[in-house]
Amino acid sequence: MRTRPLKVALLGCGVVGSEVARIMTTHADDLTQRIGAPVELAGVAVRRPSKVREGIDPSLITTDATALLKRGDIDIAIEVIGGIEPARGLITTAFEHGISVVSANKALLAQDGAALHAAAERHGLDLYYEAAVAGAIPLVRPLRESLAGDKINRVMGIVNGTTNFILDKMDSTGAGYQEALDEATALGYAEADPTADVEGYDAAAKAAILAGIAFHTRVRLDDVYREGMTEVSAADFASAKRMGCTIKLLAILERAADGESVTARVHPAMIPLTHPLASVREAYNAVFVEAEAAGQLMFYGPGAGGAPTASAVLGDLVAVARNKLAEATGPGESAYTQLPVSPMGDVVTRYHISLDVADKPGVLAQVATTFAEHGVSIDTVRQQGKDGEASLVVVTHRAPDAALSGTVEALRKLDTVRGVASIMRVEGE
Repeated sequence: MRTRPLKVALLGCGVVGSEVARIMTTHADDLTQRIGAPVELAGVAVRRPSKVREGIDPSLITTDATALLKRGDIDIAIEVIGGIEPARGLITTAFEHGISVVSANKALLAQDGAALHAAAERHGLDLYYEAAVAGAIPLVRPLRESLAGDKINRVMGIVNGTTNFILDKMDSTGAGYQEALDEATALGYAEADPTADVEGYDAAAKAAILAGIAFHTRVRLDDVYREGMTEVSAADFASAKRMGCTIKLLAILERAADGESVTARVHPAMIPLTHPLASVREAYNAVFVEAEAAGQLMFYGPGAGGAPTASAVLGDLVAVARNKLAEATGPGESAYTQLPVSPMGDVVTRYHISLDVADKPGVLAQVATTFAEHGVSIDTVRQQGKDGEASLVVVTHRAPDAALSGTVEALRKLDTVRGVASIMRVEGE
């Protein structure tokens, strides 16, 4: 066993970074045995040096992350700063100085993953990022290593714990959106500004990373269709229950039937209660993978939090450290297919549409004609009404999303349609 330690620079020491430092210290002997050499925390770059960081030697603290990386003895950098800059510049600096990188930065990887992978390959170094998607759940490595010999056709999952907690509370207690969000905030699941979570930005970044790995093609954040969940209402959940469904914010990644393109999207959807994802409660994450040979697989667990995310970071640290000792690198970017990402309009899906209509003869016929004119077939219709007003709920068969959205726009123009109360896609069948 090598006795000279591998030296690690920790960039960022917030909730995740402090847990990484704690585990490196408390599990030092075990990590040494698993790696084949000691790993030593050689420096911790922070913005606020005056903050008390329990268990971390104050002499390791620095505000100059660039100098830490350039000092010449660092083997591995762990980046848990988040955001685009200065993280991007620091990772680039690390590669330029022969340092492999472990990152939890989903936003940066979704935006500039290709460039970062290219830099790592150019310098013969590793870029690992298990913690960037779904926290402690082993997902990135199974997709890019365990299933590397298989063909993945679909990935569908709950990849944001905050939104799942909110939707679960709305489903189980009948709470409204704001009430459930307030509870999530009080419990620490939601940030003071929850926009990144509830508007789907966080999930979209993770979707881009997963799609790139699953389909061996480059998918950027801008390629992912994104729709938030702030408009989901108690009435939507009531409709879902009548259909034997619940509602989840899903990341859905699919290979086209002809294999010539892929799609990536994030939006709320009704899914049957019989689907494995329907039973994912609280702030947990779960990802359902459909592969040609392996069949259906599901990965489940805590998708966020200091300790769970630190677990994923440490797993990557062990892998990268072993590679360093072997003078090798692990798998890099695989984008050989170069498949185009189709727009949302080309996606074949189903709609659940709730309409407020006039309660008079001929309304249903008029609505049905509008669907037919746009090439959309109706699966079921439910109508209730009194005193001249009515509610009409239509569930369609599968059709291109552009045809479905075009139908909705045409319905809005009918003089018998007072308004479109809600639109929800139906998935998981």
